Amino acid sequence: MSTNYVRLTHPLVREGRDLRRATWDEALDRAAAAFRDARDRDATRTYGMFSCSKATNEMNYIAQKFARCVIGSNNIDSCNRT
Repeated sequence: MSTNYVRLTHPLVREGRDLRRATWDEALDRAAAAFRDARDRDATRTYGMFSCSKATNEMNYIAQKFARCVIGSNNIDSCNRT
């Protein structure tokens, strides 16, 4: 079985339907703005998080803390409960 993987070496941002190369500062600013927008537009309806059972307990803990305390959403799920 042969699988081809492509490693991204720089951030990409979406403009319309296309992706273009961006600086790290621009990409991080856009990500922060999207989180801020989700929080400001009622995070209980605009934000959700799904965590993974392969992540450490500590990583899942900090993910749910971020969702609840920073974003303001309790919309958190995980495959840990299955």
